[in-house]
Amino acid sequence: MRGLVTPRPVQRLVDELSRLPGIGPKSASRLTYFMLRAPEEQSRALAEALLDLKAGTRLCSSCYNITAAEADPCFICVSAERDPGVLCVVEDPLDVAALERTRVFSGHYHVLHGAISPIDGVGPDDLRIRELIDRVRRGSVREVVLATNPNLAGEATAMYLHRVLVGLTPKVTKLARGLPMGGDVEYADETTLARALEGRSDMSVSG
Repeated sequence: MRGLVTPRPVQRLVDELSRLPGIGPKSASRLTYFMLRAPEEQSRALAEALLDLKAGTRLCSSCYNITAAEADPCFICVSAERDPGVLCVVEDPLDVAALERTRVFSGHYHVLHGAISPIDGVGPDDLRIRELIDRVRRGSVREVVLATNPNLAGEATAMYLHRVLVGLTPKVTKLARGLPMGGDVEYADETTLARALEGRSDMSVSG
């Protein structure tokens, strides 16, 4: 009986890396064998960074973006230079990072952690929508900017949020159509995002 071609620890790392988005079995194997050849301190540093990722971070209790474990609320929510009256709603923390790179938006954020997608079994109750409604109901929000992705799930989420927010805040807007349909906010370049923010439209007027 032949033994296993791949040792169990090696196969385990390949399997775990393959579960990451954008990493297939071949890429996972290349990364695993790279780590095998790398100095031991490099492997230890990676392992420690992964452990620290969970131990050293948390969700901001106000906007639900990723923040340091000791910094809650996050630095955006507590900044005196930001306008809490304008709230930009995004699907994921990476969208916040993308929008911040434009240096155009100076309000606060709210991260939903996903989009409504019945085909994937994701409904409004699975997202941070109740928390968003509670923030808006407190009365200090003048405008909610819906910056969901321009795809079917993102559009469905934006339309749902528009329906539930109308009457709770004076203005509900969405990003201008500078973003390509089917794309993601996190992958858009800074110029496109900046134009989409600056040209945002009132959803009550446009549809």
